[in-house]
Amino acid sequence: MYYIGVDLGTSAVKLILTDADGKIVNSVSKEYPLYFPNPGWSEQKPEDWKEAVFAGLKELIRDCDASLVKGISFGGQMHGLVVLDEEDRVIRPAILWNDGRTQKETDYLNHVIGKDALSEETANIAFAGFTAPKILWMKENEPENYAKIKKIMLPKDYIAYVLTGVFSTDYSDASGMLLLDVKNKKWSKKMCEICGVDETMLPKLYESYEVTGTIKSEIAKEIGLPENVKVCAGAGDNAAAAIGTGIVGEGGCNISLGTSGTVFISSKQFRVDENNALHSFDHADGNYHLMGCMLSAASCNKWWMEEILKTKEYGKEQEAIGKLGENHIFFLPYLMGERSPHNDPDARGTFIGLTMDSTREDMTQAVLEGVAFGLRDSVEVARSLGIPLTKTRICGGGAKSPLWRKIIANVMNLEVERIASEEGPGLGAAILAMAGCGEYESVAKAVEAVVEVTDTEKPDPELVKKYEEKYQMFKMIYPACKPVFESIK
Repeated sequence: MYYIGVDLGTSAVKLILTDADGKIVNSVSKEYPLYFPNPGWSEQKPEDWKEAVFAGLKELIRDCDASLVKGISFGGQMHGLVVLDEEDRVIRPAILWNDGRTQKETDYLNHVIGKDALSEETANIAFAGFTAPKILWMKENEPENYAKIKKIMLPKDYIAYVLTGVFSTDYSDASGMLLLDVKNKKWSKKMCEICGVDETMLPKLYESYEVTGTIKSEIAKEIGLPENVKVCAGAGDNAAAAIGTGIVGEGGCNISLGTSGTVFISSKQFRVDENNALHSFDHADGNYHLMGCMLSAASCNKWWMEEILKTKEYGKEQEAIGKLGENHIFFLPYLMGERSPHNDPDARGTFIGLTMDSTREDMTQAVLEGVAFGLRDSVEVARSLGIPLTKTRICGGGAKSPLWRKIIANVMNLEVERIASEEGPGLGAAILAMAGCGEYESVAKAVEAVVEVTDTEKPDPELVKKYEEKYQMFKMIYPACKPVFESIK
């Protein structure tokens, strides 16, 4: 049997076709435009997603026996606001996760409604990228469009709705809307009231691996798929990526070194840290997860290499770095402000500790270490909640650097594992489809069968000790600089 994973990203949709063992039979990527109608705004047209997904599906199955396709599921960019009217027409372009127009609404939620009240209702506080502030923005700035809303959905759920006609979402993606009671897995009546949302406007909630329906017969015929293909709810991109790297159950950890950076920690228990430094969301395996998000991770290294050093020889620049744990330069990796754990849009990137004997290599090393220290901030919050961590998986473009993996292993004091596949959310979506269609009895069993570890970087006790001292110094820098950041914004 074959399974399809659809990864609906911000710049493109990537579709993969796998067999029941997780072996990738084919993959297709289709790009679509981003729109920036005003400074700080970021939008896409859901119709563009639909066109790309349909074209991608046709191409994906062109050279295989499509009758063997049993299931399809999704991983998708989170938080985006997709609104439909009573005739199921898209009212306006989707407002995306990286759109910054809602600071006023975010401040209202955090400071007027109050962070404690938000956390009590949703286990989280408001961020500009979340969905609820976008709804409030529409209410204030586009009242005519707001009045037309009959359905509110997330990006991947729009594709699922087009395919099946079933108005659905999953708990992991819904967790990022600030409308969900994450602990009890139900819509929050209070948050709906605050946002002026009738609960009938919100989709039915499912576990990520649950079957929500089958593809409409006319669409199955158009694409070339059998009509009995089951569609599973899917997950938000980070939860789907965690499934794709095998992070399920208690104490699983995945670090993503992409443009942004995430620390994703799975848990069988519902947990919230007292400062809401980490997002507390439902996980795609039916349990929960904590997640810390750095807005700049591998992008810090890209900026340093390509914009400052004017080179793309990443490996060559790292060759001369040898004395780990002894660098006297520190780098704050806050080039786009920071989310976890500081939630400070005014934070900025900073080098500190420069002397006359500082070298190019020292500064390159500081960038790599600064990102690792920043990610450790989130790991420490999870440890403070009693989650036992001994190892982590790692993925993303930055994970290809052996030096960076070594630094992270010793900064975190964790074994760092790489896996065979780099498909992330797409593979996670396919695994969810496998579990939903009964190929495996659970997501955990599917992960056990499909995800393969290829190599492990183990921490060195001496380096761990050195980096512990450096990390304690790193933690002092942001609080000292915060008043300066506030004055130079």
